[in-house]
Amino acid sequence: MQLLCLTDRDPAESLPALDLLPHDVRTSPLSMRVPETMADRFDAILVDGTLDARRARTACRSLVEITETPRVVLLPEIALTALTPEWGVQELLLPTASPVEIELRLRLLERPITAAEPATVNAAGVVIDDSNFTARLFGRPLDLTYKEFELLHFLAAHPGRVFTREQLLSDVWGTDYFGGTRTVDVHVRRLRAKLGEHEGLISTVRGVGYGFARARDEQENFE
Repeated sequence: MQLLCLTDRDPAESLPALDLLPHDVRTSPLSMRVPETMADRFDAILVDGTLDARRARTACRSLVEITETPRVVLLPEIALTALTPEWGVQELLLPTASPVEIELRLRLLERPITAAEPATVNAAGVVIDDSNFTARLFGRPLDLTYKEFELLHFLAAHPGRVFTREQLLSDVWGTDYFGGTRTVDVHVRRLRAKLGEHEGLISTVRGVGYGFARARDEQENFE
């Protein structure tokens, strides 16, 4: 995810576990009034209130007026009583949050965007009709298993975006699936084999996960 952190110090000092996750984090001063065009480029905005909860509240309220980008406030436990709906934030993190908790809360911010998939998807030559369970690549039918179909459907419905293996397990296999992330790698490899000469439609971003129909100069490698 592309994250903007409004803070007056290194985010790793306020939220150490964030440094362990593969997100692209940009920083700006807490007092900066973020332009709307800038705010909309990010998937979420973190507002650091670990040093000054009042200034964090002001920053959060100003963001409500200019952007719909989800806001996450970072507060120490002693300041939690100050948090009210007026802050206009969607999530809260404590400085002691673990990498798993941070990833979960950021993923919940994405869910309204990714929950409803279109019945028909048409992207980069792939046409998927969910109503009759068919997938075609430049007119050629693809012989896919159920999970291969679901995985291709999900990726093609979000061209250009990158998803972690954990996100794909949750959204394609379901939150009750107990298998490991290796399952995702195996299915991606099988999908690429069936895409043949167009296997590059599914790209691998090292240390992050997989994306569909990303620009060639953004693709790092294919597994």
